[in-house]
Amino acid sequence: MNIKPVILCVAVLLGGCETTPGVLSNQNNGVAPPPGTEHITEAVDGLLVGHRLMAAGEYELALKAYSRAVATHGLSSDVLSAIGSANLRLGRLKQAEKFLETAVDRDPDFVPAWNNLGVVQMSLGKLPDARASFQRAYALDNGNSDEIRDNLRHVIALMGDFSAENPPEYDFMLVRRGNGRYLLLGQ
Repeated sequence: MNIKPVILCVAVLLGGCETTPGVLSNQNNGVAPPPGTEHITEAVDGLLVGHRLMAAGEYELALKAYSRAVATHGLSSDVLSAIGSANLRLGRLKQAEKFLETAVDRDPDFVPAWNNLGVVQMSLGKLPDARASFQRAYALDNGNSDEIRDNLRHVIALMGDFSAENPPEYDFMLVRRGNGRYLLLGQ
């Protein structure tokens, strides 16, 4: 068998790939968008994406979006609170508690972080701590949030019924109401 014609055929085929769009070319970045499509040059904010994913019930994806938001926002109290809230929804209560405690340490006036910390503390059975967190959130919000007031009332009611022989049974759910407002629902 003569190798020269085989090498020539391979060279011609590979050479054709360089000029054929979409075939083994480093110059092609994918299929062109349809005409009239807006060209996006910057990424969508990870916090916004995370908030939307949380609203859609996609907590693991939201956590990933919040983690990407660290590159843009740093470890701000808003990012830490968001990561804590996603961990709460995933049932990772100790991790959620750590992130939310760090968030309120960084910004002691950040209402959503105090509220969410109270939710975690209630879920962990730390009712006095939850009460203090909800009281702080309610005071910082100037009593404007019905949801935080309801959370505070709920924990106070639980504490009134609490005894060593009769521990409270509860299963709480955190619901985002927009603008950093959350509602705690008992199931």
